[in-house]
Amino acid sequence: MAIIVELRIPTHQFEFGRRLPVGSGETELERVNAVEDCSAPVFSLSDLATDHLDGRDPFADTDGYRFEPVDVSGDCSLRLVSWDAEAEPFFRLLDDHGGSIRRGTGASEAWTFEAAFPSHDDFSSFRSATDDLDATIEIERVYNPTSGTGAWYGLTPRQRRTLELAVDRGYYDIPRRCTTIELADDLGISDQAVTERLRRGIVTFVTNALLSEDG
Repeated sequence: MAIIVELRIPTHQFEFGRRLPVGSGETELERVNAVEDCSAPVFSLSDLATDHLDGRDPFADTDGYRFEPVDVSGDCSLRLVSWDAEAEPFFRLLDDHGGSIRRGTGASEAWTFEAAFPSHDDFSSFRSATDDLDATIEIERVYNPTSGTGAWYGLTPRQRRTLELAVDRGYYDIPRRCTTIELADDLGISDQAVTERLRRGIVTFVTNALLSEDG
């Protein structure tokens, strides 16, 4: 039976964490459907702090990473990112044992990832192999994807807050009482980032609350 694992890795201990401009806030990573003919997994990468880069460009398509800008206006940015598992030992180890990243949250100290494994045996072999990795992997939670989504159905705190604000402000009323631009002003992010958070939040909620096997 497939399982979901929440794991934590210090930002400075893996290349993906070292190269991204997380800053003092948090960056969100979420898996999206593959685009074009790309065989690698594709993720949306949002709320990147870019005001402290001093001219450095962390988004150059090098070393197995590809970044595609979607909305880079204002203080936050939204990009699509894909990578070759061989570019990063941590991602390669996950791939070798059947693991796949579903989403992640990054801060200056550490990244927390939600990863899926086909079985407990695959996860156990991955966990044993982390002893040989040049990084400290902490396992924070292991649960079944159909029954362990928690009280908030897998929503991240930011997705929950954005959805709650949208309902409270009347974004879903007919007629609408507010726009994504107004929600963006309240949240301090771009309206494109608001749209992405609402979309991801609704997909996550419906998947876990209505489309799971237990549902």
